[in-house]
Amino acid sequence: MATFFYNLSALVSFICGILLLHAYAKSRLRLLLWSAICFFGLAVSNLLIFVDLHLLPQINLYLPRLVVAAIAMIFLLYGLIWEGDR
Repeated sequence: MATFFYNLSALVSFICGILLLHAYAKSRLRLLLWSAICFFGLAVSNLLIFVDLHLLPQINLYLPRLVVAAIAMIFLLYGLIWEGDR
């Protein structure tokens, strides 16, 4: 059951990223681009949770998962700080 929710979370994050990219293509607001990059990073992080806990349980991917999520959040933070006031 947990596998379903890990995959669902990754899928929803990926779909949000696609929708944000589509909105960016129409409006050219760069904040949408940074948000899309963040959501794609969060989707990768969620996929790493699935890989870590179910596909490769003998390998600890805790730190790479956190690094990917932190980098994704840094992209969003950059967009909020530098592009949010435009």
